[in-house]
Amino acid sequence: MDTGSDFTEIDERLLVQQAKQDKEAFGELYSRYVDKIYSYVYYRTGNNQDAEDLTARVFFRAIQHIENYEDQGVPFSAWLYRIAHNLLANWYRDQSRRQMLSLDSIAHWHVEDSPELATELLEDREALLAAIRRLPSDRQELLILKYVERLSNADIGDIMGRSEGAIKSLYHRTLLSLRDDLVETARRKKWNSREKTAPESQIRRLLRRAGDQ
Repeated sequence: MDTGSDFTEIDERLLVQQAKQDKEAFGELYSRYVDKIYSYVYYRTGNNQDAEDLTARVFFRAIQHIENYEDQGVPFSAWLYRIAHNLLANWYRDQSRRQMLSLDSIAHWHVEDSPELATELLEDREALLAAIRRLPSDRQELLILKYVERLSNADIGDIMGRSEGAIKSLYHRTLLSLRDDLVETARRKKWNSREKTAPESQIRRLLRRAGDQ
């Protein structure tokens, strides 16, 4: 093969096959997907250094095992995301860390197809972020893959090792859980606000009564 070939216009399936033999072809795959994988990892770690390290490990593992890669009808990127998913799972288990999301990151979510989330992003971003942080890690990951990486349910299922139907069900339950959490948070805020203002109202009434006497 001509090592000076330009791989930028090559179809992904052909490029993957060439990458099994040619490191330059794998370099093109790296160029195409490194930003997406880094973004996914960063959203799950919230730390640039850890994201860079884990992203490098994703592609190191990919080049080690690309000879065993088999096209199963999903994008090659789904395979990379799955590697990242497994590395992150080990990273969290080894480090005993809990995923943290930042306000800056959630501001860039693509939630056009979810009016409820779009409304919450505009009205009370901090409350939404807090509710998302209380979700189990698999539901947080689902939201990142859907609203940050903008992947289909089928691709998300392949990455998370679940069927497309299971992902749809998990997504529905996740939205219901977020809604219930936000409603309960709003109710508590309203109740706390009443508790704080009630004594002040009582004092004002007592002062008025004292002035009338």
